[in-house]
Amino acid sequence: MELSKVLITLLLIVTTVIGSISGCVSAASEESESKEFVVTLDHSNFTDFVAKHKFVVVEFYAPWCGHCKKLAPEYEKAASILSTIDPSVVLAKVDANEEQNKVLSSEFEIRGFPTLKILRYGGSVVQEYKGPRDADGIVSYLKKQSGPASFEIKSPEDASSVVDADKILVVGVFPEFSGEKFENFTTLAERLRADYDFGHTLDAKLLPRGDSSASGPLVRLFKPFDELFADFQEFDVDALVKFVEETSTPTVTLFNKDPKHHPFVIKFFNSPNAKAMLFLNFASEQFDAFKSKYHEVAALYKGKDLSFLMGDIEASQGAFQYFGLKEEQVPLIIIQTNDGGKYLKPNVEPDQVASWVKDFKDGNVQPYKKSEPIPEANNEPVKVVVADTFQDLVFNSGKNVLLEFYAPWCGHCKKLAPILDEVALSFENDADVLIAKIDATANDIPQDTFEVKGYPTLYFRSATGNLLLYDGDRTKQDMIDFIQKNRATVAKQESRKEEL
Repeated sequence: MELSKVLITLLLIVTTVIGSISGCVSAASEESESKEFVVTLDHSNFTDFVAKHKFVVVEFYAPWCGHCKKLAPEYEKAASILSTIDPSVVLAKVDANEEQNKVLSSEFEIRGFPTLKILRYGGSVVQEYKGPRDADGIVSYLKKQSGPASFEIKSPEDASSVVDADKILVVGVFPEFSGEKFENFTTLAERLRADYDFGHTLDAKLLPRGDSSASGPLVRLFKPFDELFADFQEFDVDALVKFVEETSTPTVTLFNKDPKHHPFVIKFFNSPNAKAMLFLNFASEQFDAFKSKYHEVAALYKGKDLSFLMGDIEASQGAFQYFGLKEEQVPLIIIQTNDGGKYLKPNVEPDQVASWVKDFKDGNVQPYKKSEPIPEANNEPVKVVVADTFQDLVFNSGKNVLLEFYAPWCGHCKKLAPILDEVALSFENDADVLIAKIDATANDIPQDTFEVKGYPTLYFRSATGNLLLYDGDRTKQDMIDFIQKNRATVAKQESRKEEL
């Protein structure tokens, strides 16, 4: 499983609070006489249609998706409203579940339904839709996204209308709205407009914070944390992007049930850095001591590929479930690296934070592995694998192993269970074949070897180490035939090796 997918799993603890970008579109065409306003696209007309428009919103959906169905009337209502503004905004949809459209799903990296994309300038610029899912919210968000990327601040009232105490605002201060530096600022605003608000002004005195005598050119970023604003005077576009991305990240990201923190939590998990997470009870007497010490450590490692978050246990149950943590381990720090490694310090004290993080950076902390207990008895036809027995039962058993990765709540997994039992019984007296299963939600799995995108996922690993994803029909006979076929192939290969 890719690390990005691991982080998306963690983000579920946020999206359950703030909602997901979800929706489905009712069937429509651009010139439909039935007065539907969402445009239906597919592999045959997608490219030509998008090429004709400066701004198009495309939803990739699946007909069976409940979240998609919920958004359908809101998306259609928004499309009807947006069709009347000048310039109009086009909403479109693609049935990504259709086989013929899967090339589009691959091109746009669609990993779940629904996914909405903003396509600008004939599709040359693609951005994530990050707005609300109700009709009014969609309209408001897309009006802003389709208009100028940066708002001109001409008065203190203009400034107060865009400076939000809980959000990031990036303002360019210029002696005139022309020249290479102003053009680069405009490019910056276009590139990052889906994530940040932008403004520009001729007069720094109109701004609420910072040097009011500055004439520019400079970029001033307003933020609701740390030092509250930061100035930057290098106008290379890539340097500007780096400045905005780094400066708009808190030294320590807070995660609790307050929605104003959630955009920064999402940014934290989307960061390419390793992630240090301190979980504790925010109502405890130690909170202030932890906050102070943790902030000191975070400031020390800022810019050194390690990001820091403090999470309240009341809001972090999803993370606890994912990592296999227990509340009696709180306060605890867990660090997750980009290769999926996890490092844990349970029952940590405030004065231990700095030394433990240093030990981690120095390579002196052993990885933590989430595993269910090893079964005392493993006598069922389908053998149970846990993280602590994975090496012995799967990699080192010398057997041909058919392994199911499942989730306890998965309906398809429950349907497969009796069939897998029958397959296992068929090989009960065969010492060279093992049918096994692992709860992929309760155990760490080797992510560099097994890619598990959904449940159930089945892999066959031969006695000689050949690894195959099983994508056949989930019937007893099909699975038996698959094992026999690939096992026979292995046997022939072994015979040839011995002959040579």
